[in-house]
Amino acid sequence: MIEEKIKTALNGIRPSLQADGGDVEFVSVANDGTVSLRLTGACGSCPMRQMTLKMGVESALKQAVPEVTSVVGV
Repeated sequence: MIEEKIKTALNGIRPSLQADGGDVEFVSVANDGTVSLRLTGACGSCPMRQMTLKMGVESALKQAVPEVTSVVGV
């Protein structure tokens, strides 16, 4: 159930990442609410990827899915 909410929220974020030549891929969610994601395309090698994960993706996911405690890149 939480996984589906996360994937739905990611679909809302995805167009912004795709506009810059990148994308985001859901990997897993732990019992403590930590979400593992993989940035792909241009976002995967961007020097700002950590900021994108924390300030952009994590912030949006926490707002859309309160069970999310943090986001980590893999």
